[in-house]
Amino acid sequence: MTLRTLFATRLYEAMIDDQALLAELAHSIRTLAADDHAGRRWSRDKGYKGYTSYASLNDLPRRDPAFADLAKLLVRHAAAFGDELAFDLGRKPRLDSLWVNLLKAGGHHTAHIHPHSILSGTFYVEVPDATGAIRFEDPRLGLMMAAPLRRDDAPEELKPFASVTPRNGALLMWESWLRHEVLAGSGERLSVSFNFA
Repeated sequence: MTLRTLFATRLYEAMIDDQALLAELAHSIRTLAADDHAGRRWSRDKGYKGYTSYASLNDLPRRDPAFADLAKLLVRHAAAFGDELAFDLGRKPRLDSLWVNLLKAGGHHTAHIHPHSILSGTFYVEVPDATGAIRFEDPRLGLMMAAPLRRDDAPEELKPFASVTPRNGALLMWESWLRHEVLAGSGERLSVSFNFA
């Protein structure tokens, strides 16, 4: 008998353990959360529990050297991930957008994808011990019709959901079509999300 794994979905995980960069980014995120009135208004109007610069600021690497340093690191990691995915772009993935998130205790983000991008991800700057996980959904889930539930001891790649608990300095990247959600947790979570085209 032969078993083959088909259509694997890859999740890129790395650690950026630069304490000075993490401290600078945490300070910058809190400053933006206080000063960016348009972002605070958008977050309030959309029911986002906390603050995000998603709809208000599109120039963070030009605005703040800490984000410029992070952007350089993200570009290197995205190029490595693109190679692992056997992308045939004829170029390196291009950082298309980058935004900050300050998610308050109990805040969550419902399941979504990132259209018009090829890679997406999150860099965790500061997370409390009891933070909520990011949960990824098997992209075939809507097509499974009469598929039975999986046993509790099923390998991760056979389960319909996979969760990762964030930690300070953790970098996660995935293909942008992969549906994911942020589960509620306690404490204040600081992160930087991004898309590559």
